[in-house]
Amino acid sequence: MKLARLPVRSLLWSGLLVVGLVAFALWRLPSPDYLFLPNTAQPLDGRVEVEGGADPPGTQGIYYLDVTIRHATWLEHILAFTRPQGASLLPHAAVVPQGSSFANETKSYADEMTRSEEVSAAVALRQAGYKVRARNTGVLVESVLQGIPAATVLQEGDVVVALDGKPTLTVTQLRARLAHVKPGRTVTVALRRHGSLLHRRLETVADPDDAGRTILGIYHAGQAADIHLPVRVTIDLGKVGGPSAGLSFALDVYQQLGHDIDNGHRVAATGELDLDGSVSPIGGVKQKTYGARRAGVDVLLMPAGDNANEARRYAGGMRVIPVESFQQALHALATLPRK
Repeated sequence: MKLARLPVRSLLWSGLLVVGLVAFALWRLPSPDYLFLPNTAQPLDGRVEVEGGADPPGTQGIYYLDVTIRHATWLEHILAFTRPQGASLLPHAAVVPQGSSFANETKSYADEMTRSEEVSAAVALRQAGYKVRARNTGVLVESVLQGIPAATVLQEGDVVVALDGKPTLTVTQLRARLAHVKPGRTVTVALRRHGSLLHRRLETVADPDDAGRTILGIYHAGQAADIHLPVRVTIDLGKVGGPSAGLSFALDVYQQLGHDIDNGHRVAATGELDLDGSVSPIGGVKQKTYGARRAGVDVLLMPAGDNANEARRYAGGMRVIPVESFQQALHALATLPRK
């Protein structure tokens, strides 16, 4: 019995069809992991409005930085050269912790943005000499890592006010207190929940991303604060979320109050701001640096330390200035020669 032989051309076309279908699937189907993508830095002009305020003549304006987060396709997951320039691939767990969802994380980012707007306005107005009634009231628990002791002790909406009997009213204070605690040690946490003050024993754990760092297990921590502004400040970035635009907000508010702080330079800034004016680290440094370069920014203000060091790797000829506080940022800009 003779087997029929398929023409070589038919085999070739069949093979090409299979390869094409596989390539199309890899190109279109999402993988479990995520891409962080740079967005071109945008001016805050028209997005921040201060009652009775206006930018002084000749200013270039303050730019904010943000990052797009989306699922990587399987092709982008496998082949790094298919990813857009400046993109970074992050595992699913680094973006959406166990027990959460991307929708929940997006909501958390929106809540963080709202608080960042209030804090930034308070810091800028206070620096400008306004009487601002504002005080930190604790560390807001926005989400908790699952599968660790914190998941059975802390709840979303809790406000941590003390650790081992020491007042702990900011995220910075909480990090400082935990820096002296070894992972696995049990601590006493004082927290407010639905108007009641509770004391809970909680076993600490090592940070999944840094084994030498101790954490309670709070995945998203916000700044709970009581703020009353003497003038109306409106900030609207649409669907942009997260707390990292705090420094840029405060700079723009301050400039609208009559202070020429950019000295004719295009200034981009990023950093989470606390009520005392201190600047905390942020994520997506590579993408934000790319975004600043795309916009032709002259000066990039970045949280001091690892953030600033990473930004310099991607800055090209753009000047990166590390800052630890809003006051330091103002001083650094004031010393720039006028452009």
